[in-house]
Amino acid sequence: MARVLVVDDEKSIVKGIRFSLLQDAYEVDCAYDGEEAIEMAKKTEYDVVLLDLMLPKLDGIQVCQQIRDFSDMPIIMLTAKNDDMDKILGLEFGADDYVTKPFNILELKARIKAIIRRNQKKAKSAGDKNVTKGEFELMAESRRLFRDGKEINLTAKEYDLIELLISNPGTVYSREQLLNIVWGADFPGDLRTVDVHIRRLREKVEKNPSDPRYVCTKWGVGYYYKV
Repeated sequence: MARVLVVDDEKSIVKGIRFSLLQDAYEVDCAYDGEEAIEMAKKTEYDVVLLDLMLPKLDGIQVCQQIRDFSDMPIIMLTAKNDDMDKILGLEFGADDYVTKPFNILELKARIKAIIRRNQKKAKSAGDKNVTKGEFELMAESRRLFRDGKEINLTAKEYDLIELLISNPGTVYSREQLLNIVWGADFPGDLRTVDVHIRRLREKVEKNPSDPRYVCTKWGVGYYYKV
């Protein structure tokens, strides 16, 4: 049974989301400010976190950033602002998806199911296959990346990207292909989502992110891993 954490300071919204998810047999926990959300996320590994952008004590961006310090549990940002910058900031700090208020509850549940389904497929296919390329080693079962024995802390999507690229060195993937493979064909985001995550991935795996050695760009085509 999947477990969801709903984080929003508007109790009527939390009540509505919780009621709808309970109808689909989800386990649902609720938090009403940023600090409470972080404490609950530390105690429980949720299948999905629904995280409002505007929260008391700590806003959604801060909460997302702090959760990413200890977990790659999927996060869907909820925002009342139809602002591209808010979406980009959410993705920059580790959100997996975003939904703009007011939203259709059926669409929200579809997004939740899609994220859970993708994660389950990845967990089943991971097995015990480890991949070593140069100074990097991917531990597939635990979804962790190491460089020269030292772990690099990645979000779920950053790991998915580097796993795909490292496992297929030299293969150039367009942004459209990466969006479909990593986020899924049903993901409504645009191509900037890929660029944002590639930039953050480079900041973590490259010694000089402005002149990448491993996660490279084929201009006008896409991205690839250089052996």
